[in-house]
Amino acid sequence: MAGLGEPPEEAPEGLPGGGDDEYRSVVFDESFVRAARLQEFSAQERMREHARAVRSRPGWSPRAFSKPAIALVLLLLIAFTTAIYMGVRHPYQPPPTGRPEPLRMSVVPLAPQDPVPGGDAEQLFAHSPAAQFRTGGSGINLPSATRTTHFSEAQVMNALSIAKDYLVKSSLDPDVLAGGPDHQIRVLLDPDLMAQFDQSLATPADDGRHSATGWLVRFDPAKVALADPRIRVQGSMSYTESDPDALLVATDYVFVYALHPAGNGPHTEDASLFTVRRELTFRLDREDLRLNRTEIQVSTEQAGPQACSADVASRLRPLLAGERASGQGPAGTDPYATGPAPEALCGTLATGAQPSPSTAQPSPATG
Repeated sequence: MAGLGEPPEEAPEGLPGGGDDEYRSVVFDESFVRAARLQEFSAQERMREHARAVRSRPGWSPRAFSKPAIALVLLLLIAFTTAIYMGVRHPYQPPPTGRPEPLRMSVVPLAPQDPVPGGDAEQLFAHSPAAQFRTGGSGINLPSATRTTHFSEAQVMNALSIAKDYLVKSSLDPDVLAGGPDHQIRVLLDPDLMAQFDQSLATPADDGRHSATGWLVRFDPAKVALADPRIRVQGSMSYTESDPDALLVATDYVFVYALHPAGNGPHTEDASLFTVRRELTFRLDREDLRLNRTEIQVSTEQAGPQACSADVASRLRPLLAGERASGQGPAGTDPYATGPAPEALCGTLATGAQPSPSTAQPSPATG
């Protein structure tokens, strides 16, 4: 046994001959030792550090998220669900509308009882019921527009303006009257009516569906021409709601034309008056109002003087100054007959609807 002053028999660790040879290469210099800090934790701190070291990792829990984060997630979920529901079943979404029905039309010739009066166009107008009519588009007056249950004042005014635009282009345009281009009329129609319109103009038929004159007013430019470009117009227009998704516009206007035989100069004295009464019913849904187009449901037209036998499906065929209708009067209808009713109708042009023969002729002084 070694004494108090003697070192142990084994060499100390860290010295040559010691047992931990693997630490012999580790050398701590003086600056490292001087920079090292020794801190003794209290018992409470040691317990806390020990508890933190052995604490198990918690699993997922709603408490792991803050309350604002949870509220934000719920708000986004509610907004997304509401957007999907409103897109599928919107309470204000208009019900789907079906295809418009084909236009129903009738064109009735009015036959005169006497020879057609002729003379100076201005004098004819002055001594006819059209003396107080307005000229051109100014005669198509619009009623005051007020909001309805489901349409605003602006939408009502738009519907009235579309109806007027159609009447002007189909009844007053000189090119259309002479059988010219009809594209400006076609673009005002609902696309579902365009096929019927095209067929009516390409192959007119007096079947109540495909008369070209049910859509527009036109004459044969090889036979008649305008003696006065100032067409006289008078009538009325009204509107109502047909359902929550559509407006109906009803128009009833009389157009009076001064005509003369084609090929004559513009200042001839052999003019005569030709009258066309057009009753049209327009239907305009919200899509039509947005795209400035319309559906035409009904077109009723009475035009004269014409012969009852005139084929008016493709063009109106006026009787000019001095001409008279054939002896064939309006066709009778047998109320006991079965089968489809005949489409061809004819009426009698009242004497008061034409200028007086005694006053229509120009005097020698006026030439």
